[in-house]
Amino acid sequence: MRNEILRMDQVTYDSQGVAQLDNFSLSMWEGEILGLVPVNNYGVEALFSLLTQNLPLRGGYVYYREKLVNDWHSPCRGSNRVSVIRNESCLAKDLTVADNIFVLRPGFRKWRIRPRILREQLIPFIQEIGVPIRADAYIDELTPFQRFVVELLKAIVAGSRLIVLENVDAFISESELAKLQEILLHYAEKGTAFLYLSAHFEETLRFCHRTALMSNGRILKYFDLKGGSRDMLCLPCVEDYDRWVRARLEEPGRKRRDTAVLELRSLCRGSLRDVSLLVQAGECVVIQDMDNCALRDLLAVVRTGRRSAGEILVGGRPLRSGLDRSVAVVQERPMETMLFPSMSYMDNLCFNMDHRFPHIWTSRGMRRSIREEYGPRLGEEVFDKRISELTNRQKYDLVFTRLLLQRPKVVFCVHPFKKADVSIRSHLWKLMEQLLEKDIAVVILAVNLADSLALADRLIRLRQGTVHEAYQREDFAKLPASTPWLYLYQEKYPQ
Repeated sequence: MRNEILRMDQVTYDSQGVAQLDNFSLSMWEGEILGLVPVNNYGVEALFSLLTQNLPLRGGYVYYREKLVNDWHSPCRGSNRVSVIRNESCLAKDLTVADNIFVLRPGFRKWRIRPRILREQLIPFIQEIGVPIRADAYIDELTPFQRFVVELLKAIVAGSRLIVLENVDAFISESELAKLQEILLHYAEKGTAFLYLSAHFEETLRFCHRTALMSNGRILKYFDLKGGSRDMLCLPCVEDYDRWVRARLEEPGRKRRDTAVLELRSLCRGSLRDVSLLVQAGECVVIQDMDNCALRDLLAVVRTGRRSAGEILVGGRPLRSGLDRSVAVVQERPMETMLFPSMSYMDNLCFNMDHRFPHIWTSRGMRRSIREEYGPRLGEEVFDKRISELTNRQKYDLVFTRLLLQRPKVVFCVHPFKKADVSIRSHLWKLMEQLLEKDIAVVILAVNLADSLALADRLIRLRQGTVHEAYQREDFAKLPASTPWLYLYQEKYPQ
């Protein structure tokens, strides 16, 4: 008989006077891998907080390992031995693997640390899962997948019987996901329960026994994945999103000019090996790195123009350097990494225009003209706000409108849908479509496909740093079963 690991019974939790979880109920069993698909991000942070800490509740009960740990009429009672692994690593980069796993774990009370003994204690854990990691390696030396494994081992050693995984498929490559599945099943057989948070129902098919659909701080429904059910896609909360993707596939292909704006010729640098690619004006190409090893080198070439062999041409001319404004890069989480809080909204908007208009910083008339032209689209009120006062949607609008004013020939988008909820993802599609309509090519760099294919004309898959497979849009139905919205491609392009 399996034991219950977690039960949240009709939990209502408020933060700053606003209900984050409303009549929330969730149950998990020993050895279960439960998928959680949030339609939006509302309440997700509150759920993580309540799993790890017993915060005051407005209503309901929380049981962990069949023991009541929190309820609405009692004061909070400390923390629970629950671990949360997110796509931003929480490891101490300047310490070794063994130090992170043993020394930094809760309950470590040794006054004298003996590295040799720590390494010997770690070896059986590493051998058990078959992932080559040196116990004395520093965290900075590890790949993203190895860092994830270290965080997982840290949780296991600390005695966590419930481990939450948040969107780990966004930074782990396709080949590494197969190894991840083996590791999760191994520890699940030993009684550890996993809550696997993913943006897509299809991605939970790979790991999970059941999947729960969450929206606005509530669990709407559970799905048994043994039969690969897709009843979720008929629910009202995802119907609009499904309709949008379907309408996008029904549209005829965009009319692209037969003009090459980006050409890679036998490009080599670091992990990149003899990569050749041609991208036309107004074309959207997704480059998926199956091993999560080559995208960093490709970005380095785009930003600096430096490579060990081959050529990169933009508009038929060799890429000069990272200062070439004919190429733009939208970084991960651009609302955090591409905006300058100390600058005004208008200065942020005009930041990359000085190659077209050298007097943009001193010409009041030119800046007034920009406001008149883009005010109706962006909203007049945003020009008088600080960057910190903008919503995430307004920040995305600012970043992509800046690109329209820059007028590059090609834009590289790095993991554009990472940690974006449903409303933001659909908005990002529209913003990228505006670039394509201006004959600006969009190259999406991704480890996981997420929502990238809904906009793509082609998919290029890299393995071991070289082109492994190429798919035209009508071939997307041949992709693996874990591909988001695969059933729509199969309906549109039956094989």
